[in-house]
Amino acid sequence: MPINANGYALIGLTGIVACLVAILTFALLRFVSAARETRQQNRVSGGEVAILSAALHEAVTKLKAQERATAARADASERLSEEIIASLTSGLLVVDLSGAVRTLNPAGRRMLELPEPLTGDNGGGDAGGQSYMRTPREAPLMAVVDECLKNGAAIVRRTVNLPGVGHGVHLGVSVSPISDGQGRLHGAICLFTDLTAVKDLEAQLRLKDSLATVGELTAGIAHEFRNGLATIQGYSKLFDLDTLPSAYRPYVEGIRAETDSLSQVVTNFLNFARPAELVLARVELRAICERAADEIRPEVTALGGEVRVTGDFGTVEGDEVLLRQAFSNLLRNALEACSGASVTPMVTIESETDDVHRLSRIMVQDNGPGIPPASRDRVFQPFFTSKRNGTGLGLALVQKIIVFHNGRINIDRAASGGASFQITLPRAG
Repeated sequence: MPINANGYALIGLTGIVACLVAILTFALLRFVSAARETRQQNRVSGGEVAILSAALHEAVTKLKAQERATAARADASERLSEEIIASLTSGLLVVDLSGAVRTLNPAGRRMLELPEPLTGDNGGGDAGGQSYMRTPREAPLMAVVDECLKNGAAIVRRTVNLPGVGHGVHLGVSVSPISDGQGRLHGAICLFTDLTAVKDLEAQLRLKDSLATVGELTAGIAHEFRNGLATIQGYSKLFDLDTLPSAYRPYVEGIRAETDSLSQVVTNFLNFARPAELVLARVELRAICERAADEIRPEVTALGGEVRVTGDFGTVEGDEVLLRQAFSNLLRNALEACSGASVTPMVTIESETDDVHRLSRIMVQDNGPGIPPASRDRVFQPFFTSKRNGTGLGLALVQKIIVFHNGRINIDRAASGGASFQITLPRAG
């Protein structure tokens, strides 16, 4: 059957449609394949991002942990440094090039008798850069520090004396310059130790030696004087004053009075020169001071005055008889000073105990004229006295007794204007 033109057209159209369908199908398949590949790639890329994110988070966590550990170690190191500085028994002072105090530990503050740390002090001794240690009292110590800053050389075992009560405070000082890695000086560090007790012990030993030497040299001479005085005194008493002519009686009376006075001086000197033989026992200082006060209380009361014993005295290892004699001499001296100045005597014995250093500190004070500063270093010397009838041995004997009890005695001005004798004795135990 012959195919007409319409048939060819239909066949051609059908072929075109089939080609278009094939092209569309191919394109659709390619699109689907590309979409599948894209999804797979996206799936792989998302996994890598998640892994990378997790790794970064873990790294950041480790860094933060390391930072916290480093900060904790830094805090611990700083606390340890502060604890070491605060626990030092020696004084620690750090200054910069200008001399401003950067660090001063508690032990140093106590030795220099400085006030409590300023606001903002960390307790480990940081002075906050306050250059307040420029008072006249600290000048000898700061002069050594300035010398180190000026010369850039270390100073080892220098001894300085800070003015104060008695002979002041003795310090053993070592100063070293502080330099950076390039050798540039930027400050100094000073270590100092209180040598006052050592110096006092040396002075006590020298005084004991000198007292023993004086006793050995003069005891024999004093005995010879005593024998001669006894002979003169004995012969003078052989005279009967009632049978003597009135013109001779005053001479014999004068001989008797003078020999009695000289005999008392020799007796006092022998007591002073005699080697100290202590009978040690545990004694209560308050009981000793109360008994010494009771001895002069009637005389003080008769003059309208008062004797007071106050404070915490404690117990010492000592010779009760000698200690009572020492305090009796001090109270007698106070009474005579007030009587000589025609003032109503007000005598006090005050005491406090130092539990840290195991000491008892006793002050015997009066309201008399006091002792001039120029005479304070001489009042303990034998035969030095400002009294008309004094022998100059009472206070010398007091010093000897206190020194042989391993104590110290100093003189200062009392708040009332009189004399203040400050005694330090080691406590028992």
